Amino acid sequence: MTYLSLAEVELIAREAHATQTDKAGRPYVEHLQAVADGVRARGGTDEQIAAAWLHDSVEDDALSRAWLDAAALPAAVKEMVLAVTKVTGEDTGTYTRRILATPGALLVKESDLAHNADPGRLAVLDEATRIRLTEKYAEVRRLLGLLR
Repeated sequence: MTYLSLAEVELIAREAHATQTDKAGRPYVEHLQAVADGVRARGGTDEQIAAAWLHDSVEDDALSRAWLDAAALPAAVKEMVLAVTKVTGEDTGTYTRRILATPGALLVKESDLAHNADPGRLAVLDEATRIRLTEKYAEVRRLLGLLR
């Protein structure tokens, strides 16, 4: 089977999220780029970088689960994407255990958390949201063993 190239995965992700913005109103693709760049900077593989580009696609309904299942992607990429995809009503412990149990997913989530918790990104949010997200990200980092 011929898999999608990393450039093709990036293009698909950019197109899928093209109309979305983050909590601060910035183009969502900036977050995807930052997470992919973070995975690359942390020594991630091409599969992990592909998963970084797609990490929010199913969760945000930018791409369907059916699309992911049928996509010309290695099973490892699909598994990492699904590992970091939050399920409605799922508790944080279950979510973080799934990430830890999926090879490669921890690095993707570490990069995602690093960008989400960036002080510059958080600074533009209202105080209540900033506090809530800071606490949420710290708890996920703790459960994943990403203590600094």
